[in-house]
Amino acid sequence: MRRVVVTGLGAVTALGNSWPEFRRALESGTSGIRLMPEWADYTGLNTQVAGPVDHFVMPTDYPRKKIRSMGRVSQLAAVASASALEQAGLTQSSLRHSGRMGLAYGSSTGSTDAICEFAARLSGRDLSGVTATNYVKMMSNTTAVNLSVCFEIQGRTYSTSTACTSGSQAIGYAFEAIASGKQDIMLAGGAEELCPSEAAVFDTFRATSRKNHCPQQTPSPFDAERDGLVIGEGAASLVLEDYDHAKARGALIFGEIIGFATNSDGGHVTQPDSSSMQKAMALALEDARINAADVDYINMHGTATEWGDIAESEACFKVYGNPMPVSSLKGHLGHSLGACGAIEAWACLHMLRDQVLAPTLNLHQPDPRCAPLQYLSGSLREQKIHTIVSNNFAFGGLNTSLVFRAVS
Repeated sequence: MRRVVVTGLGAVTALGNSWPEFRRALESGTSGIRLMPEWADYTGLNTQVAGPVDHFVMPTDYPRKKIRSMGRVSQLAAVASASALEQAGLTQSSLRHSGRMGLAYGSSTGSTDAICEFAARLSGRDLSGVTATNYVKMMSNTTAVNLSVCFEIQGRTYSTSTACTSGSQAIGYAFEAIASGKQDIMLAGGAEELCPSEAAVFDTFRATSRKNHCPQQTPSPFDAERDGLVIGEGAASLVLEDYDHAKARGALIFGEIIGFATNSDGGHVTQPDSSSMQKAMALALEDARINAADVDYINMHGTATEWGDIAESEACFKVYGNPMPVSSLKGHLGHSLGACGAIEAWACLHMLRDQVLAPTLNLHQPDPRCAPLQYLSGSLREQKIHTIVSNNFAFGGLNTSLVFRAVS
């Protein structure tokens, strides 16, 4: 099996598109959550807060031929990917056309504006205005397809649409493609665009926060007073590469992926299963060929839902034990669904390079029903770290665990 390293990183988040911006937000306790007054018109939608990327504007230098089939979710993915490819020195590289460079990318769904437009035409029984680009915008593999065309990547393509594990599964499958020798380089990540339909889904489960009067005080992962999740949006992209290939071309290395696991509960569609989460974490450690004691920090899924937080904490405690420091970035960003695993991986790799750990925003008193882990809160913590685990879990009982290691 070949070693897999990360040679490019790019992101679009509610707290900025660069790590320096993002780190300053972590240091100052800045939240990306705000009131969504435009949601007030939706009858029956209880939550009115979200984590939008308000600053996002699609650059004007993209040829229309390449972006005409992109909805917002693909545009977010394209901008994050362009940054990652530039950082890796691959923007104009002929490697994109070699067949040895592929991509793996995901989102929970396609662009909802395109879906709504198509549904309206279907309901009106007039499909005369439907175009091929409208369909591409709304299909579940829209990010992978559009990125392949936009950046002319001609290797194998994986499309992951597995709800909240879309981004992390994409990174994991890209890792496996390189480790097995099938590809030398992979562009991988996840994206999601904000839509009230996503908030409405979780609203039906009474899983959303209703702190509409104080949006910056929610969500509160693992906190005793948390009242549910907040929907967000964004994208993150990683360039994964065979270690020897990266060294040969003099690429900058941000870190190494040494383990990945994904599994399914095979039980309930929406209820979290702690034992299945535990198995995924244990399988990732086995894949990485390390022990639980070798891990310095876990970036938790931590959505601020009652049973999700409890189940995840119990699974972590059973695998890693009490000394493990943990935190969730969703207090800062909300839950960006298909993008969250990729954004969290992007942040984890930067934390490894800077030797810092992010706190959980809005965590004041851990819920006593959660397992007794070291829940990080307050300010950014400087700490010597070598190995990080990032976990994500999704509807359908889908679980992922990624293991990252610093490269000296």
